[in-house]
Amino acid sequence: MNQFQTMLDGTVTSAKGFTAAAVAAGLKKENQLDLALVVSENDCSCAAMFTKNQVVAAPVVVDRETLAANNSRLRAVVINSKNANACTGEPGLANARATQQIAAQALGCEASQILVLSTGVIGVQLPMAKLEAGIVAGAAGLSRENGRLAAEAIMTTDTRPKHVAVRVELPGGPVIIGGMAKGAGMIHPNMATMLAALTTDAAVAPDLLDGLLKTAVNQSFNRISIDGDTSTNDTVLLLANGMSGTAVSDPESIAQFGAALNQLCTVLAHMIVRDGEGATKFVEIQVTGASSEADAHQIANTIATSPLVKTAFAGSDANWGRLLMAAGRAGVPFDQTKINLWIGVHQPDELQLVANGTPTDYQEADAAAVFAQPEFMIRLDLGVGGEGTAVVWTTDLSHDYVSINADYRT
Repeated sequence: MNQFQTMLDGTVTSAKGFTAAAVAAGLKKENQLDLALVVSENDCSCAAMFTKNQVVAAPVVVDRETLAANNSRLRAVVINSKNANACTGEPGLANARATQQIAAQALGCEASQILVLSTGVIGVQLPMAKLEAGIVAGAAGLSRENGRLAAEAIMTTDTRPKHVAVRVELPGGPVIIGGMAKGAGMIHPNMATMLAALTTDAAVAPDLLDGLLKTAVNQSFNRISIDGDTSTNDTVLLLANGMSGTAVSDPESIAQFGAALNQLCTVLAHMIVRDGEGATKFVEIQVTGASSEADAHQIANTIATSPLVKTAFAGSDANWGRLLMAAGRAGVPFDQTKINLWIGVHQPDELQLVANGTPTDYQEADAAAVFAQPEFMIRLDLGVGGEGTAVVWTTDLSHDYVSINADYRT
């Protein structure tokens, strides 16, 4: 029996002891939900990963400071959309810290127990009066039933909320990991304009939680790309409140919990790619036979972010020369006379386009039929003889992507 039970209708409040609120605070137009709170009944261990962009938003700065001082007694997360609070100088930092204070007062805890996340337009100060009123209203309306609404409240150009939960049977008993994410553009490894709040009722020490989260993120959120840009606000955080009574501390529990966390993060990452701005294709790129995983990832990522490759996806043009071109400029040495290339919808039905660096006698119509599918895979074997493999998930680059981003601030 599968040790995981994935609940696609699960949310950030599926784990015991977590509630949420979603509020229309007036940050978006037309009374849309734009502010979310996620709150634990008990103190939580917390781990987080942030953008590697050197231009970072005020909430990222404040959250790094907060977690450096306290990673074992967190209670809540406040997330606003529409405004990134990025490139806002000292006033932006003051507003992020004021958000912590407002939430702490409303929830009856300390400011050092609050994390703040923001997403939206860069370079605009937060409307603090609206934010304060929204936080107070949210704190008064917390419920386990609000998980889906919270996922809606953090959306920007997303077309649908992204949430899921996983139940896993550990030796000490069952635990649940739940989560929500937002992201549809500015998506690239080292995370993207992406926020993810994850929760679990397992008891996990902060240092162990940190290692498990890093592994999961590197196998999921850091393996997706929509447009090659990384944001100022990228954050993935995981809160563990221990309310299931089950500890993750022995090797078997650690392995099983880690695998379930990887699964949950991968499902959320795939949701982000499938909802990519203007995307019509979901493409899995596999690179095998490399000297190392790092080499394989570098090549897969270069293919995934090539504008020429992505426009070929959009046009259902099986122009495999663009795939090899992108691989060749990735900065990883290989012998082009040894490479093999396949495409397909399902691996057993792969169509080989290149064998030992030479085109096969495939039928162009068969290749075009694969590229016309909404989901397909590409597998490039370098023939180096190594065991390095990597998988990256990406999208096409369509006319709608340009239209959405040309209009973003309006």
